[in-house]
Amino acid sequence: MSRAARRGLPPTATIAQITMSLDGYVTGPGDGPGCGLGVGGEQLHYWVVEGPWSYDAEPTGEATGVDKEYLDASLARLGAVIGGQGTFEAADRWGGRNPWDVPFFVLTHRRDEPPPGFTFVDDLATALLRARAAAGAKDVVVMGGADVIRQALAAREVDQLEISVAPVILGGGKRLFDGFGQTVPLEQADALRSPWATHLRYRVV
Repeated sequence: MSRAARRGLPPTATIAQITMSLDGYVTGPGDGPGCGLGVGGEQLHYWVVEGPWSYDAEPTGEATGVDKEYLDASLARLGAVIGGQGTFEAADRWGGRNPWDVPFFVLTHRRDEPPPGFTFVDDLATALLRARAAAGAKDVVVMGGADVIRQALAAREVDQLEISVAPVILGGGKRLFDGFGQTVPLEQADALRSPWATHLRYRVV
């Protein structure tokens, strides 16, 4: 992460990080188990694999250029992840395997045994407490879905908001700020642009 992006952040930061369409959606219509990010939702993450992909075939590409720079900087500082049940289920539980090499805390009221690498927690406050302890000197990333990020922002628990804007208008799905009625002062840290996304970083004032 560039010096500009980290300036003003504590040594261990809580970062809300998500990709959305130009019209503000973080999923397409009909997202959920077996449907992933919904109709057209895979277009949000073309930047991760540098091109089109679909749920019918595993992506074969990988991030390059600015997108790789952004990913690498995030992963270098990653100490723990927090995600919601909706995201967890829409991703088909990532096949029962934590896709990151750090603890992953899932906000859910499920009482079954989580897959290895995941921990189920009932509420955001508990998830943040445990994730920060697990992250040590690194960052905690709140990856979504939208409701979890809204909760974290409303609770003033986010140090930096990072939104990757994909060049697509989805026209439906779940909006990142749907129903969010609070004012959150932000300061732009920096922006990175590739053909597949514009990565915006904002410090929460």
